[in-house]
Amino acid sequence: MASVNPEVAAVARRARPDLPLSRGRMTNSSGPQNGAADCAQELLNFLGARRESLSPLLILTHDHPDPDALAAAFALGHLAQSGFGIASTIAYGGEVGRTENRAMVRLLRIPAHKLTPGMLRRHANVALVDTQPEFENNPFPPHRRATLVIDQHPSPTVPDAELALVDPHCGASCAIVAAALLRSGAAIPPRVATALAYGILTDTQDLFRAERPDVVETYLHMLHHCDLRLLARIQNPARSRKFFTTLGKGIRDALMYRRVLISHLGPVETPDLVSQIADFLLAYRQTVWCFVTGRYKGRLHASLRTSQLDAQAGEVLRATFELRQQAGGHDTIAGGSCRIGAAEPDEVWQAKELALQARLLKRLRVPATAEPRRPFLR
Repeated sequence: MASVNPEVAAVARRARPDLPLSRGRMTNSSGPQNGAADCAQELLNFLGARRESLSPLLILTHDHPDPDALAAAFALGHLAQSGFGIASTIAYGGEVGRTENRAMVRLLRIPAHKLTPGMLRRHANVALVDTQPEFENNPFPPHRRATLVIDQHPSPTVPDAELALVDPHCGASCAIVAAALLRSGAAIPPRVATALAYGILTDTQDLFRAERPDVVETYLHMLHHCDLRLLARIQNPARSRKFFTTLGKGIRDALMYRRVLISHLGPVETPDLVSQIADFLLAYRQTVWCFVTGRYKGRLHASLRTSQLDAQAGEVLRATFELRQQAGGHDTIAGGSCRIGAAEPDEVWQAKELALQARLLKRLRVPATAEPRRPFLR
């Protein structure tokens, strides 16, 4: 086992001198009332108290992990190993699909692995990042208690975990881990800093969604340590022909219902394309809401975007799906999916797409009689 960084251990001891570092601690912390500093300190306390019993730790992201999830997992693994001697493995369900995300994993050498059932059996301790045990976007077994949860998404109940750090106002889940790294005083390798900077940038829409100054400060600190050339290569990767054909279909088939832009992509190469094209189409100046769907391996994936601040897009999309737990999100960004079945005929897929579309338009108070138009065809 690697030696424990004495500076990090000292931080944990100073914060809770009454809490021996060799003993475990069972805590549930609902993060809305906690700032990033409080969450960061609780994370350090927990790792310091449980370090020997946590190793090896399985760090699990949501399915088809995005930069925020990948950065949070990468940084948590680094902090756990370098600061507390906790060995870890990063795993995910689905696949890393978006071109930028694959570039991020490759260029930063993030040791993320496709989850296998054996990983869950071999690891008594599982940390979930950028997701929660009750969410349907991860392969964590039902009725099993998580060891640690680090997330930014609001939930009606406290996650079932020994320590749950949920801060809906931090902008990105990886910002919690970044704050803990900075507070620990541990060395931050350029690869880890680059991952954290990119994770914060993507989930806050280039800091536009950063609600608190401490999130911006954390990003600036990470930027000081990161490799700017690698960051630029991640942000501007070469794209496949399939990306452009899917983008062309999304533009060509888009329908505008008043100020709601809707596009059904059909089969997609990766689920990430759905959110990527939704982001792109939202830039159309007449659009306030953008809704995009795509079919992937028997599931219908949907992304909802809006230019209205505090619009509660996550709540809108949850109400659009038949089961609320199939969707989630933030004020301006939301996503969800439901199983249809790969063998189902096209008519079944179309019926589901149109049903979601109808419920969304009703929720957004667009009259059923509203005539759509094709904004990008002459």
